[in-house]
Amino acid sequence: MKEMYPKNGWVILHIDCNAFFASVEAAYSPSLRDKPLAVAGNPKERRGIILTCNYLAREKGVYTTMSLWEAKKKCPDLVVRPPNFDLYREMSAKIFDFLSNFSPLLEPASIDEGYMDITDCYEMGTPLEIANRIQKGLLETYQIPVSIGIAPNKFLAKMASNMRKPLGITVLRKRDVPNILWPLPVQKMHGVGEKTARKLHEIGIYTIGDLAKAQEGLLKNTLGINGVYLRERANGVDHHPVDPNAAAEIKSIGNSTTLPHNVIDEQTLVETLEKLTRSVCERMKQKSVVTKNIQITIRYSDFHTVTRSKKLENPALHMKDIFHHVVQLFKKHWTGDPVRLLGVTALDVVDRKHAVKQLDLFSYEEDAKREPLFQAIEQLVEKYGDSVIQRGFEWRKKR
Repeated sequence: MKEMYPKNGWVILHIDCNAFFASVEAAYSPSLRDKPLAVAGNPKERRGIILTCNYLAREKGVYTTMSLWEAKKKCPDLVVRPPNFDLYREMSAKIFDFLSNFSPLLEPASIDEGYMDITDCYEMGTPLEIANRIQKGLLETYQIPVSIGIAPNKFLAKMASNMRKPLGITVLRKRDVPNILWPLPVQKMHGVGEKTARKLHEIGIYTIGDLAKAQEGLLKNTLGINGVYLRERANGVDHHPVDPNAAAEIKSIGNSTTLPHNVIDEQTLVETLEKLTRSVCERMKQKSVVTKNIQITIRYSDFHTVTRSKKLENPALHMKDIFHHVVQLFKKHWTGDPVRLLGVTALDVVDRKHAVKQLDLFSYEEDAKREPLFQAIEQLVEKYGDSVIQRGFEWRKKR
């Protein structure tokens, strides 16, 4: 089989689970397999949002991000399930464990997709035979359908897996790029979102082929260094290897919550942000990371969502420091309208050991004094719960 593999270069698979959340629900409840099925954020309310849906539902016009009431209108017999993320994570772990039997060079890209380097797996068969065995094995063992792209690099493998869903297997070689990829709209390209597509349209780039042939200087002026990278991808070039350790590189830690009803009371919203911040800080502590960028998310009752962030002068870890910036961001950007969801995220997190803080003599002395206090507060909260430490205005109000 070795002659079926390139003498130089890689053979990369991109394995993409089809309608993953819905597929997992159907795998655990076989009666759902032949019914239009959706997983929605809050099935009990008409304003819930479709997180994903199976292909039977898609045939009826249902799609991800559609409001639940609209989905029900298009598909009256739609079966709706609330999300069960513990179940999805459990299934994801099983799937990646299954995939690891084929190659140790396995890189999870998200909960439902990953890259696999099978360059040295020729003893197991041709790339197509391996892909077929993976697809058949996951369907028979876990009832999870997958689409698989086969290509000489990660970008082309990702593009290939998107071409046939569900249960497709597609080979995309570099020589196929001009005929297959270049005619596609630029927004169909992996790595090009709506904002980037709009910027490209403004400079006359409408297809992947236009992007591939564009002047590098023009792209750099419009999109920065990312424009250069996108031009390389449009030409089928991607030098990034499959990295099994990539998933361990934490980039952000966040938490969000949908409120039980629309809220306009500032104290309630701030208290919710405090709980979210504490959760984020606890996870940061567990992973021994600090943050250099704080972000909040505010979703209003009309589902308009605002995301705002603030870069910090010094890396932060402690609850008090991070919550201070969270409240500042919230008070600056909240319009006073009813809020439906709040979120707090620590961005640009780095290992605590590698974080360098620009300290002068005064801030160093102050930090040294406060460290035992922070540790004592954390120990009290861990032992007695969030309510053991309360802000002064809360205590006075309760009295």
